[in-house]
Amino acid sequence: PWGRLHETMSRLPRKQAISVAEALREMFRSERLGATLNTRRVFVAWDEASGAGDFTIRKFFRDGVLYVTLSSSVLASQLSMQKAALLEKMNAILAGDPLLIREDEHEQIVKELRIK
Repeated sequence: PWGRLHETMSRLPRKQAISVAEALREMFRSERLGATLNTRRVFVAWDEASGAGDFTIRKFFRDGVLYVTLSSSVLASQLSMQKAALLEKMNAILAGDPLLIREDEHEQIVKELRIK
């Protein structure tokens, strides 16, 4: 892994100082690991925003839609009524995530939430 990081950093202009987070983002982009990393970051944001990580039995993220299956139908019903707030909170968490890889800084990562 460090060899790849060195290769990635050697492609950057030497006069430009970059943060470690930027170097990691560039490495993930060059290795095409961005989608996998972003999906993991979205799952972490769900757990933080909802507080339902222990009750979440399945998560799937594709094309801006997060699909979540919960072990409690009562909790699923309660969280379904809070979808707008959860989306806002998750996107706020993701906006502050230095390891999230995205093309457009202003684009929302999670556009829709489907809870079962």
